[in-house]
Amino acid sequence: MKSLLTAASSLLLAAGILMAETPQERLRSSAEIFGEIMQAPDKGIPHELLESTQCVVILPGVKKAAFVVGGEYGRGFAECRRARGAGWSAPAAFKLEGGSLGFQIGGSSTDLILLVKNRSGMEKLLSDKFTLGGDASVAAGPVGRTAAAQTDLQMKAEILAWSRAQGVFAGVSLKGAVLHPDEDVNEVLYGHRLNNREILNGDVRPPEAARRLTAELERYSPRREGEADRERR
Repeated sequence: MKSLLTAASSLLLAAGILMAETPQERLRSSAEIFGEIMQAPDKGIPHELLESTQCVVILPGVKKAAFVVGGEYGRGFAECRRARGAGWSAPAAFKLEGGSLGFQIGGSSTDLILLVKNRSGMEKLLSDKFTLGGDASVAAGPVGRTAAAQTDLQMKAEILAWSRAQGVFAGVSLKGAVLHPDEDVNEVLYGHRLNNREILNGDVRPPEAARRLTAELERYSPRREGEADRERR
């Protein structure tokens, strides 16, 4: 009986933590995390990777919540390059389940950033769900201002991933983790039901809370001249 009560208490505590932050607050957290990481001297994501990426996914404060999903759990957002014209799409909501970040340094919360490198990876991102390392190849991303340290595995991966926990920023493997669209959060942000394909492929007006995140993406990953009308392969 005691173990059941403990499990139930842990479930309620984990659920409360996950629901405490509103979608608008999570968007602002995503912008802060991305900006802080990119401002760190010689410790950010290489600029050339950002400039050529198709989509960016940011999941702030991924929790270790075993009683909820048997692994890690997080919510966040993706923005993708527009098919025509410069700029980024409105943010689409995602949730992450399963897999293991390890929390090797004892942290209970980890910020994640994923770069989806091409259109093939984006199509998988737009599916009902996909498994990192299964449906889409994923590798730990290099850290620094240039991508010179990329390995052959990183060059071939459709998705590169990084984590930040207790101030330490590093590439991370997310094999086995599953990303799902979070249409409940989309409905809160946009006032009506939208799926992620409609948001990331369309001309949906972004919510006010997304302004800073989009500005940070434009600042650190502007589209190079001539790329706007060129289809990524």
